[in-house]
Amino acid sequence: MIKLHIKKGDNVVVTSGDHRGEEGKVLIVNVEKQRAIVEGVNLVSKHTRPNTENPKGGIIKKEAPIHVSNLKIMDGKGKATRIGRKIDEKTGKSIRYSKKTGEVIK
Repeated sequence: MIKLHIKKGDNVVVTSGDHRGEEGKVLIVNVEKQRAIVEGVNLVSKHTRPNTENPKGGIIKKEAPIHVSNLKIMDGKGKATRIGRKIDEKTGKSIRYSKKTGEVIK
């Protein structure tokens, strides 16, 4: 399985494409397809039939997936950064850190 630099709950910025510069929180990550759904980014119009949830039907706006190569994580200062991984000496687990500032990303 591939390890991605993006996880659910991360704050990210879009680096390329039509939505370049937009920021949001990662809602879902699909590891097999290497795509993520970001809150408020890449909205598409979906035509729906009437159902129990939406009795009238109509057109709804919904987030569409974006490839993870077009996303960068934002560090604590709100800047886009690359991610590095290192082993924590105390716990022996892998932790992510900002390559720009060196600060640990949770």
